[in-house]
Amino acid sequence: MEAGIERKEYKPYDYQRYAENWIIEKPCCGLFLEMGLGKTIITLSALRDLKFNRFKINKTLVIAPKRVAEASWSDEAAKWEHLRGYRVSLVLGSEKERKRAIAKKADLYVTNRDSVVWLVEHYGKVWPFDCVVLDESSSFKNHRSKRFRALKSVRKKINRMILLTGTPAPKSLLDLWAQIFLLDSGKRLGRTFSSFRDFYFVPDKRSRERVFTYKPRSIAQEAITEKLKDICLSMKSEDFLDLPEKQIIKVPVILSGETKKQYKKLEKEMLLQVGDEEITASTQAVLSSKLLQLCNGAVYSTDERGERKTIRVHQKKLETLLEILEFLTVNGQKHALVFYEFQSDKECILEALSATKLKCATLDNAASVHMWNTGKIDVLLAHPASCAYGLNLQSGGNHIIWYGLPWNPELFEQSNKRLHRMGQKNTVFIHVLLVKDSRDEDVFSALKAEGECQDKLIESLKARVNEAKKE
Repeated sequence: MEAGIERKEYKPYDYQRYAENWIIEKPCCGLFLEMGLGKTIITLSALRDLKFNRFKINKTLVIAPKRVAEASWSDEAAKWEHLRGYRVSLVLGSEKERKRAIAKKADLYVTNRDSVVWLVEHYGKVWPFDCVVLDESSSFKNHRSKRFRALKSVRKKINRMILLTGTPAPKSLLDLWAQIFLLDSGKRLGRTFSSFRDFYFVPDKRSRERVFTYKPRSIAQEAITEKLKDICLSMKSEDFLDLPEKQIIKVPVILSGETKKQYKKLEKEMLLQVGDEEITASTQAVLSSKLLQLCNGAVYSTDERGERKTIRVHQKKLETLLEILEFLTVNGQKHALVFYEFQSDKECILEALSATKLKCATLDNAASVHMWNTGKIDVLLAHPASCAYGLNLQSGGNHIIWYGLPWNPELFEQSNKRLHRMGQKNTVFIHVLLVKDSRDEDVFSALKAEGECQDKLIESLKARVNEAKKE
């Protein structure tokens, strides 16, 4: 911790003490705590107690998304008085840097999930971590992934396993099996994924030879919950925190007559000529992506060598973004977290902001997080996948602007929680830029609906294409 920074006294809420004791009393457990409830400080407090007061653990490894691994755990350890002297080593960067980090004497080693395979191979048969924490454990939902298999291979050498997530089953209850297997080796949900699936689910969408999706049996939710209640604790922020209000504001973007004609032509014919450039969509999934790109103002195409290039079509959404930022500046609230969906969006926004007096930065590392939280950045530009988990950005502002939306509802909700969380003092305003009568509105509707968002998007695209053909 930097000299001169005063540590705070930790005064946990009752639910935080309860969750901390849950970890202490159960060698293998899951904390399914909604965003903003303080999973990190709860876990750090429990780990410190287990090591220094109860002598139950020796060496702990935290596996987290990259952005979380870079800052959240070390920042939390440096913030609180009761964690003074608790040593954290960040196992990140090049192989040389990672080897140097794991050679340090520390109480907690934090790495990103992409380093799991390397770490298991590096230690071989002498795996040293008797306690492992999976921060955002839904990253291990795929039982076929290399990271899951690597961790499974050393599971018998781990005495304590802790799962942390607010979304244990982001798309389906099927996502639970791999995570819970890492806790109990199959005791509760079965030793194989197929046995779990066959017992709790039935085929949904299928052809004559192949099943594409499964849906849960009527008893699945209740039965699985009953199986897990002794080791998994679930809490919602609305039950424990008095959070400030959150307002979602739909901001309509109206395309000009010519641009609207271009959109309709691409939607109907899957082909569009822009100047000398030709934009084509080979499948409905590609068409959906290109329509969303066109809504944002620029569409990807390929040149004669097959390399990607960006074709700019309009600036309507960009103009709307600048109007909102100008309004916020005039009203003394110029700090805004802006989410983009495509790389072309990022390029257009950065170019436009370079002509203003606003201080803009992209979310690249822990330094940009610090600058945002200390008020040194007016506009923080981020992709939802890069900051959806764990980052505390509530100190930097209370306005979010969605320039382009992801189809994944988990990313949408998690990203909004970067500002709407414990410690936020003001109403959080979420401005969603939506091109009228377009795929933007389909995505936004699907994000608000429950169930498989991707399926809803494809169905809505078919409906729009059929309507366009009728016209």
